[in-house]
Amino acid sequence: SEVSVSWRPSAEFAGNVYRGEGILPANPQDVWECIKPVAGGSRTKWDQNVKDFEVVEVVSDTVSVCRTTTPSAFMRIISPREFVDVVLMKQYEDGTMLSAATNVEHPLCPPQPNFVRGFNYPCGCFCIPLPGEPDRTQLLSFFQTDLGGYLPQTVVDSFFPASIAGFYSNLTKAVKALKA
Repeated sequence: SEVSVSWRPSAEFAGNVYRGEGILPANPQDVWECIKPVAGGSRTKWDQNVKDFEVVEVVSDTVSVCRTTTPSAFMRIISPREFVDVVLMKQYEDGTMLSAATNVEHPLCPPQPNFVRGFNYPCGCFCIPLPGEPDRTQLLSFFQTDLGGYLPQTVVDSFFPASIAGFYSNLTKAVKALKA
């Protein structure tokens, strides 16, 4: 599948907001199954930027506080990171499924040694059904992440577009494997 990645300066912090958009060759439920932010979900298996995902606290049936860790990246220039977010999952009447998140501090999740604490500013993914095309899904994603630490913005700016394109490519493979 093809993916379009664009960005502009964030209004939330000194970095960029990134937008990814692509059509995946699968129904929205299968795409959602691969990306939904739940403990024991498949994302740690296929997303090269997610090493571990845990639910720190369940607030309601649609809201939880979660901790995500990432491996080192960009030829180990970027150290492992951890992110603590409040996450909302929602399904709309038209079948669109949404996962939205933003950083939060939580007493059960202090910064851990060997990780740099990063911060996700409002971000999310929309799995959007395509009318008349039940086996195809538009995936619209927004990321605005402060990776923390002392990374030059040029490193972050060169990492994110390729990382988002890789996310879509790996997700496409994961959905195909789910259907196999």
